[in-house]
Amino acid sequence: MSDIQLYSMEKGTGDPLILLHGNGENSRYFARQIAYFAKTRKVIAIDTRGHGRSPRGNAPFTIRQFSEDLYSFMEKKGIERADILGFSDGGNIALVFALKYPQKVRKLILNGANLYPSGMKTSIVLPIWAGYGIASLFAPISQKAKKQKELLGLMVKDPYIRPEDLSRISAGTLVLVGKNDMIRHRHSRLIAQRIPGAKFVCLKGDHFIASKNPDTFNRVVDRFLSEEKSNRR
Repeated sequence: MSDIQLYSMEKGTGDPLILLHGNGENSRYFARQIAYFAKTRKVIAIDTRGHGRSPRGNAPFTIRQFSEDLYSFMEKKGIERADILGFSDGGNIALVFALKYPQKVRKLILNGANLYPSGMKTSIVLPIWAGYGIASLFAPISQKAKKQKELLGLMVKDPYIRPEDLSRISAGTLVLVGKNDMIRHRHSRLIAQRIPGAKFVCLKGDHFIASKNPDTFNRVVDRFLSEEKSNRR
């Protein structure tokens, strides 16, 4: 169980849709998604541990701990199952969560997720490694550096999911990326290929398509959720 209470922004009524933001961000990243989906659903945008208004707590600062935080959050809120949309590190949290708690996930939308650091383009991952090294050097004497080390550590050390493990994901899944995403295109396709029945969509834009191209992003996600819902027995 989690040692903290996560902050969440909740709006609308209906089937729950949980939104998980990326590294160093908070629930406000999904402002356009909250406004759009709250018309037909109960949208719950969560601030991850140590992000936004959620406390850091004392537990490990890892993707797997964040997935445990999500489980505790859903249990406390009485949410039996939910559709989960995760962006970047939020997508990684969603992947780990879906593998460990499949009964809690109805549908899964992975936007810019990765299985391991080399899933990112070299031009992205090298500066992250360099920044992590510098932050690690100053972390003992600087709180700012310590926090930076933890944030960059999420991209350096996590989540390390084996591609073969993805075959265990039972939720209907949409893998959604930008044409110029920081995640390697072949890596995103690998994720979609290894998850049974997953759909792959590539939109015009970069890693931040949800905020930069919200109209198209929202329509694609909405269509996926609606199609899957209509196919339930």
